Amino acid sequence: MLSVLLPFLGACTLVAAAPGPSTVLIIRHSLRSRRAGFATVLGNETGVFVWGLCAAFGLTALLAASQLAYDAVRIVGAAVLVWFGVQALRAARRGADPGRAAAGEDVTVTPWAAYRAGLGMNLANPKAAVFAMSFLPQFVPSGAPQLPAMVGLAALWAVYEVGYYGAYVWFVDRLRSVFGRAAVRRRLEAVSGTVLVALGVRMALEG
Repeated sequence: MLSVLLPFLGACTLVAAAPGPSTVLIIRHSLRSRRAGFATVLGNETGVFVWGLCAAFGLTALLAASQLAYDAVRIVGAAVLVWFGVQALRAARRGADPGRAAAGEDVTVTPWAAYRAGLGMNLANPKAAVFAMSFLPQFVPSGAPQLPAMVGLAALWAVYEVGYYGAYVWFVDRLRSVFGRAAVRRRLEAVSGTVLVALGVRMALEG
């Protein structure tokens, strides 16, 4: 069993370490509050588990086989990324406006809203679906029933990433005295917004 789990967890670490839109969103919401950051992580990992289940039942193969379905999810995903990016840029602009900052505009994110954002970000990414379809079967033990094995691996993948990304949330929270400064936070919002918009545009233009 260890001969399967150790390489699988190692691969999960490499996957989680690769920067992507979900990582940007998790860090951005962690800047707002620790609860929002953890809620975003839980939403993202719910999406990971959903795509894992779809891969186990062969549903992501349909998405990969249908160019129309893939393109539809891709365009929706691009729109979601751009929307989140614009929200971040607007937040940076609000922070740069002394009048609006003094008025105490609410820039908090509720845990439920953060959870939905994390879930939506993951489910709107067709690459996550296709990746799950190609990733999980590689670690099914020889002779093991494929469906329960893939469901179990999908659950382990999601739980492991909760811990991995939870460390990001903890790190941001520990440095809140630095990240919480208005100027630093404004720059981070601007950077995250620009990155999300760029990723959205790139996704929309991909063939």
